[in-house]
Amino acid sequence: MIIETLRENPERTFTAREMAETFIERYPNEIKEKQKNPRYKNRDELIAQLAAEIGGERTEAAKKKCKNVTTQDKPRPRLYFWSETPSINEAEGVDASEEPVVHSQPPVDSIDSSINTLALNEHELYPLLIDFLAEDMGLFCRRIDERKSRNTQGAGGNHWLHPDIAALETLDKNWSSVVRDCVRNSNDAYVRLWSFEVKKDLNKSNVRKSFFQAVSNSSWANFAYLVVTGLDSAVESELQMLSGLHGIGVIILNTRSLFDSQILIPARERNNIDWLSVNRITEENKDFESFVDQVGIYIQTGRITKSLWNK
Repeated sequence: MIIETLRENPERTFTAREMAETFIERYPNEIKEKQKNPRYKNRDELIAQLAAEIGGERTEAAKKKCKNVTTQDKPRPRLYFWSETPSINEAEGVDASEEPVVHSQPPVDSIDSSINTLALNEHELYPLLIDFLAEDMGLFCRRIDERKSRNTQGAGGNHWLHPDIAALETLDKNWSSVVRDCVRNSNDAYVRLWSFEVKKDLNKSNVRKSFFQAVSNSSWANFAYLVVTGLDSAVESELQMLSGLHGIGVIILNTRSLFDSQILIPARERNNIDWLSVNRITEENKDFESFVDQVGIYIQTGRITKSLWNK
């Protein structure tokens, strides 16, 4: 499917999600068979699965089979396209009698993801991130508005205190009632809490400041992430080093195609919630207090009021 789709669209670049959507149109019989799997309850879940498969071994197999299948990983998101002059490395194993080839540039419609977010301010990214986290990762999210804080500590007292988004992950949602009741009466965890700090772009001048803001306001959670829409490749090694030290992960949010967003650096799981920090934020911020209240209700009752989440 990958080879045929790219060969018949030589002037176009695809993200993984765009290719998945094309598969649905091009291969209705094959897709219909795949839809029989009860895992895919709707079209978005099917597209997310197809995109994940495209981003994995399927593309690597296609590249080995056909030297014209080409990918570009930077700038993110990953792009897929048909190249008439693939790189020498990609052409390894080709008959030596063939003419040497030089790597071509991708078609001109491959645009740096940061360009596509110039019209969006940071606050406009929050609902996009919530959509991605809810649909792709199954999290229940709440926006934490720093403007709703009480500021009892005085000017500057809440500096770098609030995450932009907090989220609940319910580990027991697919468990049987017997197992769920058993775990609820034990000391084992069946929820995890996530925290996210959002920035538009990371570059050499702001990478450390942005990262340590996430360390300050998100390290209380089981998983803490810095989320960006654009990333200067020159800071990746710095992010890897900082993440290794502090466990903060990095997500690249693709505003053009949310399901092509990716976890660049996975967060390191914190086994225990920092409840002192949670209490500090709760005392200051009404949104966070409401978030903790709903987490508590779920822990006690297993009940999710969907109208109160992902907003």
